Amino acid sequence: MIASWWAELSLVMKILWGVTLAASFVFIIQSILTFVGADADSDFDMDVDTSLDGSDLSNIDGGANLYTFRNLVNFILGFGWSAILLQDSIPSAALRIVVSVVIGMALVVAVMYLFKWLAGMQQSGNINLQKSAAGCEGKVYLTVPAARGGEGKVQITIGGAVREYNAVTESETPLKTGTPIRVVDALNANTVLIEENNSYTI
Repeated sequence: MIASWWAELSLVMKILWGVTLAASFVFIIQSILTFVGADADSDFDMDVDTSLDGSDLSNIDGGANLYTFRNLVNFILGFGWSAILLQDSIPSAALRIVVSVVIGMALVVAVMYLFKWLAGMQQSGNINLQKSAAGCEGKVYLTVPAARGGEGKVQITIGGAVREYNAVTESETPLKTGTPIRVVDALNANTVLIEENNSYTI
């Protein structure tokens, strides 16, 4: 029965179903790994200049980077399932695509702020960053610009758990995603000063 249903689908729908199911699988794996405290995010760094009149369009609320693998998966998830489920409700393909794009973008934003809220809850525990962070090791999560030219994000092991913080560096070159780092100092409750740590094995 499944075989006959699949055979009746158009090529476009077969592709849509395949991509959507793959995105759903990746989303489930990411979520499970994230909530058990593992390094679930295989985000890749896209050094694309998206500025316009001095505004950095790649960031929302100063820290949540749009161009990550996780957000790509979230968009495909929202777009794909919307396009599939609305096929009968919205006969117009053009309108269905527009609605699906909007839903996909909404899901991206919702999940971004969900993880930001969860990170804030995690960081609001018993950890005193300014007393505990110096010397902690970890890796870059989102590229940290050179010479304190802006903030990136790092994941460090502190208090027996992997936690995520904003980060700046005095390095003359940017510290890319995945670079091993050491915390030099905590600048405030949410931001650390870091340096590259070649002796740290991830």
